[in-house]
Amino acid sequence: MSLAIFDLDNTLLADDSDYLWGEYLVNQGLVDAEYYARENERFYQEYKEGTLDIHDFLKFSLKPLADHSLSELQNWRADFMIRVIQPILLKSAQTLVRKHHDRGDTLLVITATNSFVTAPIVKQYGIPNLIATTPEQINGQFTGKVEGTPCFQAGKVTRLQQWLDTTALNLEDSWFYSDSHNDLPLLEKVTHPIAVNPDAKLSDHATKNNWPIIDLRTEHCPTNHLK
Repeated sequence: MSLAIFDLDNTLLADDSDYLWGEYLVNQGLVDAEYYARENERFYQEYKEGTLDIHDFLKFSLKPLADHSLSELQNWRADFMIRVIQPILLKSAQTLVRKHHDRGDTLLVITATNSFVTAPIVKQYGIPNLIATTPEQINGQFTGKVEGTPCFQAGKVTRLQQWLDTTALNLEDSWFYSDSHNDLPLLEKVTHPIAVNPDAKLSDHATKNNWPIIDLRTEHCPTNHLK
């Protein structure tokens, strides 16, 4: 049984759920609009440039979870799913996930975006396994801190290995789909690294290493790389 691993933002989704959640909080008046919008944009640009300090970002992005009750957060997340996420689900991505499922592969999403935001999105794709940055909770309340290793860059490799250690699975004949050069540490670990609508750095790396490059932003799902 092979492991098919998918990044989430700008891979299975047509945008970045972490960034969009920040925009949603701003638009709903749930955070200081000017400050939060500015910092949300700054951190997103640093992510794309490969200069993001993940711990600084998590102090910023997890604070709103600590500032509100879980019931409020769940209500806002449900609205966020309808307003923001549903329009950016990709049909080609859904087809690709289904093809891996039909092959008998184990499906897994691994993402730097926190599990509170991403869990219902991953469920929409019918993927049963999720490794994400984990917001700490004490007695049902988020603390604003991160639990364990952030699931970012080399941290994805660490978190995946921890997960593999709890299963009978390994990376033999494994797949990983990602859009971002931030995921190179894990892309280089799997048997079949696939660049999905890649950023410039990943595109260059994929081309030099003869990795498949596919486009999930179209209605037609590419499948040649699965043969």
